[in-house]
Amino acid sequence: MDAVLFDMDGLLVDTEKVWFEVESEVVTRLGGTWGPEHQEQLVGGSWERSVAYMLAMTGAEVAPSLIGEWLLDGMERRLADGVVTMPGALELLRAVADEGVPIALVTSSLRVIADSVLKTIGREHFDVIVTADDVTWTKPHPEPYLTATGLLSVDPARCAVLEDSPNGVASASAAGCQVVAVPSLVAIDPAPGRIVVPSLRHVDVALLRGLIA
Repeated sequence: MDAVLFDMDGLLVDTEKVWFEVESEVVTRLGGTWGPEHQEQLVGGSWERSVAYMLAMTGAEVAPSLIGEWLLDGMERRLADGVVTMPGALELLRAVADEGVPIALVTSSLRVIADSVLKTIGREHFDVIVTADDVTWTKPHPEPYLTATGLLSVDPARCAVLEDSPNGVASASAAGCQVVAVPSLVAIDPAPGRIVVPSLRHVDVALLRGLIA
């Protein structure tokens, strides 16, 4: 196994609840109503897609850049107090590091959001960090994971990816990586080159190495 690559939101940290609060706040400002069925449409997607979706569902005539500012401000305010890590997340990061395996963080969030989250979970866990600011195409396009494996100089086929969203799984699979899906808001089915587990507590280094073998 050449490397292990982790998604962030909903996988390492419990930020989907925070995103829901912020999205609800923004859509209310736009004159609409936000529910879980709307959030599910955006899980693991890009910043631009989220803004476009909110504009389409509300019909508001507001500049996309302003909506982006509202989202960013709301997240930064809430993340300033820290974020809850998902069960088993820190333990798995330490276990992979103890094996001497390189680790990457690959997220569709902007770097400023990732930086806020890393204040809680620790930047020191990651050899490489890839955010939405570092790529042209975000998940489900393979570019985020191909960028990370390129920076690590490793073979994607010999890398394990942990993801919580269908978009993230699609990105990792298209990049040629082996995938462990830990669904958060949207169900994910097992498939060739992919296993599905209920929690990171069900993942250890032996399981990840087994994917490559």
